Amino acid sequence: MNRSYPIFISSVASEFAAERKALKEYITRDAFLGAYFPDVFVFEIDVPARDRLPDDVYLSEIDRRAIYLSLFGKRYGRIVRDGLSATALEFRHATTTKSRPERLAFVRELPEGEDREPAMASFIGTLQPNLVYGRFSDLASLQAEVYRALVDFLKRRGALPVTPFDASPCEGASMRDISAGKVEQFLRLSKGKGRLNLSERSSPGEVLKNFHLLAGRTPTRAAVLLFGAAPNRLLPGVEVQCLRFDGREKSKPIGDQRTFVGTAFEMIESALGFVLEKIESRVGIARGGASAPVAPEIPEFVVREAIVNAVAHRDYSSRGFVQVIVFADRVEVWNPGHLPHGMSPQDLRVAHGPVPRNPLISEPLFRAGYAEKAGTGTTDMIRAAVAAGLPEPDFEQRGPHFVVTMWRDWLTPERLAALQLPDRLLSAVLFVKDRGRISNSQYQNQFRVAKRTASQDLARLAERGLIEREGTTGKGVFYRMAKGAPKEHEGHDGGQMDAARSPRGNGAPKGHKGHDRKDATRQPGRPGRKRRESP
Repeated sequence: MNRSYPIFISSVASEFAAERKALKEYITRDAFLGAYFPDVFVFEIDVPARDRLPDDVYLSEIDRRAIYLSLFGKRYGRIVRDGLSATALEFRHATTTKSRPERLAFVRELPEGEDREPAMASFIGTLQPNLVYGRFSDLASLQAEVYRALVDFLKRRGALPVTPFDASPCEGASMRDISAGKVEQFLRLSKGKGRLNLSERSSPGEVLKNFHLLAGRTPTRAAVLLFGAAPNRLLPGVEVQCLRFDGREKSKPIGDQRTFVGTAFEMIESALGFVLEKIESRVGIARGGASAPVAPEIPEFVVREAIVNAVAHRDYSSRGFVQVIVFADRVEVWNPGHLPHGMSPQDLRVAHGPVPRNPLISEPLFRAGYAEKAGTGTTDMIRAAVAAGLPEPDFEQRGPHFVVTMWRDWLTPERLAALQLPDRLLSAVLFVKDRGRISNSQYQNQFRVAKRTASQDLARLAERGLIEREGTTGKGVFYRMAKGAPKEHEGHDGGQMDAARSPRGNGAPKGHKGHDRKDATRQPGRPGRKRRESP
């Protein structure tokens, strides 16, 4: 017989009365969930008598529960004790009680134009990021997020006898589906990195056996993903989707869209090539007679690491797929899944141990030099971005996806807002961010000003270090984004740190909704900037 895990549902009752009742019915009446979670406590349903103080009842009930499930929305609720609302008091008790129930938190996305009460916004900002299991907009999305979180809970408790994706035999696969050529290529690459002792003459079967990629005589899903002749035939839906948008929002028309399938190595290289094709390259200074070095505006290592992590650590049980999105001001990598239990996005900014979600996929990637085992990948990304004069990458959970954001220039939306530029100068900076460059004549036409005014405005922006001039005279002169933040915006540690840093890094709620970073000053309808040719 299955072990049962009682649940306590917490929220501002008046705001989520319908959702609390519906969740209780959904969990207890579902054929699967009800077998593991038959006891769901909702105060107004389960304690109709008011002969005891509510806080005494619900705090004692929390101690009896395996899971504390909280819903957060717009309202903070009436203060009941110690300066806290009932919801905040419950959360504090669930965090400090000796019974230590599993805490699951779900945040309702508000319609555009609505704001949370300041106390609630502040309270959500204090939550550890890994506690927020999902964001929802309606009952259907809430039920989906709760279902996923409860299944994850059961998996961690060992209550579900499931085999991990990478170790499971690949249905319908045989050794004929493994490419000998791809195995040979892997052996050569790994030997060249000095990370493999196997002979380059090892057979595919020997290599798979060495890396525990066989389930009896059947290749595992990891084996097919790494060395399959046609992985997408046996693993449908395993793909990387790459998109490019001309502006700073995810809106049509889509500038370019490609879907890459194949082995993990092939998808990583294809997605990396897509990004390098779409972002600009900078020409450095030639030294000692050598040709001038050319480097992408975002260091290649930073982009590669984000894509490798997404392919290696994504949740392959999800029906979603990895997305790599190039915007005018940033590159985002969307990965289906969450960080390992107990790890928050903030933990990625400091030294941490490696916790691979799919170890049988991660190990060959490490041997081939695509990944490391030291747990330094994200901190190395931060250092490389800062060394290039860029803000630190952002790491955040957005609903069912883990998202890495890499900035293409130092001027993030938060920094730009902090500059408090006049409207025309702000629009000019956004024009340069979207188009890549602006000339004096373009400035005159775009903002309908005289040549003298255009020259004064451009000089003013250049003096502040926001743009820099290229060319010498006449039509050959134009302005582009400055390569690094001016001194007034540098971090106290000497790097190009984000002085107006968004609360995303410390777990506070995001200032934007869904995929997009809204900006009311965005100039619509601009064509994309000129790109360099594909390498």
